Amino acid sequence: MASFRVARMMFSSAAEAAAPPGTASRWERLKNSKVGVWCRSLLSDYKEACREAVVGAWERPLRTSVYVTLLGGAWACFYTKPDRLSFDNALLKRSNQLGLLSPWIRSGISDVHVQSLVKLRNEGRLRHASLGLLSVVYYADYDPDAMLYEAQCSNLSVPWREIPQRVLDIGFAGNWWILDSKMKDYDVNEDEFKQLPVHMQVTSPPSVKEVERNEKLHRDSWLPVSVEDKGDKN
Repeated sequence: MASFRVARMMFSSAAEAAAPPGTASRWERLKNSKVGVWCRSLLSDYKEACREAVVGAWERPLRTSVYVTLLGGAWACFYTKPDRLSFDNALLKRSNQLGLLSPWIRSGISDVHVQSLVKLRNEGRLRHASLGLLSVVYYADYDPDAMLYEAQCSNLSVPWREIPQRVLDIGFAGNWWILDSKMKDYDVNEDEFKQLPVHMQVTSPPSVKEVERNEKLHRDSWLPVSVEDKGDKN
């Protein structure tokens, strides 16, 4: 029993003495291998690039501010870029706004534009394309689910050179700009004013003197009316 205990202690001490050199040798072999040399050179390059960027930013703060502003603006434009779902929601919202108005009141420009977009959407001909910082919506000739040869053949799809002529709206910074511009004064029917003289068709904001005069007339209208007795004058 004593000899077995002595032999076990000898083997354990020998294993403990031999373990560190083996581990150190494996680590050294890993560092000196091609992968280790490549990783060390890559980390050294990144470290030097970061150091130069910090030193350059400290020496040229104005240029650094311009670069940071441009990068932040590009990131904000990319993050707020509208998608196809936002266009569908905006189109339905504009359509509902026009639907609440009488046909005699709504603007003809807004009505025609929105109705054409709704028709293309119902026909499945609207397409959405993401261009990095902005999005575009254009129309195609067929519904992608239509079982026609012209609709399924990739060689007959809309070529990229024709997309600028087919663009219906541009999405940028969270807005669809063409749709918003067409909906300006959507509750004003321009056809109602065609029979008026030219100088009455266009209105301009009043000047400061006109506003003051109108306010004075409004205040004077609330004053009590004074009646003079003609008999007292005689």
